[in-house]
Amino acid sequence: MGSKQKRDLFIAIFKKAEKKYAKNKKRLAGDNWRYGWQTLIATIMSAQSRDETTIPVAESLFKKYPSLKSLAEADYNNVLKIFRSLNYNKTKAKHVIGASKSVIKEFGGKISNKIEELIKIPGVGRKTANLVLAEVHKKNSITVDTHVHRLANVLGLVKTKNPHETELALQKIAPKKYWSKINRIFVLWGKEIPGKNKEKLLAHIE
Repeated sequence: MGSKQKRDLFIAIFKKAEKKYAKNKKRLAGDNWRYGWQTLIATIMSAQSRDETTIPVAESLFKKYPSLKSLAEADYNNVLKIFRSLNYNKTKAKHVIGASKSVIKEFGGKISNKIEELIKIPGVGRKTANLVLAEVHKKNSITVDTHVHRLANVLGLVKTKNPHETELALQKIAPKKYWSKINRIFVLWGKEIPGKNKEKLLAHIE
């Protein structure tokens, strides 16, 4: 299949999925935070944890630490107590404090709009960095998590081995105006239809 055919296939599939999920009000972990630093921290916390678990924990964290400075100065054990219901809570407690310190020290408390700088922050990979670019800075960026990676491969849009490869492959076939929408639509879709059955996935959006 040529790149134009893949582009047409992507658009056809995405429009159907968007029609089904665009009005879905379900909140994901990176959605609707007041401050950019909160979006960053909540997304770090969400790795390998369900959004339904992450969001209330993040709300508790931000209630106790209402500023980036207060979180940077937080006691590790106090953060760990708040994180007790999260997977990999010890690593995440360390990362959110480290990330807060890094943003203050390296970027003067501002959330960078450059992916090369964001991925230097503790706990931040390309998925989190791209989500921050889209949510905080309203940039065209493709956030690839496990759902996006799985769906893109099962649907035959890409043939990739890891999320970074998927991100680059999708950039070649998806028009830029769709980039920042892909994650939310594919995550909502992927949560409802697990597994690798292409027919089942497509039937769900017909």
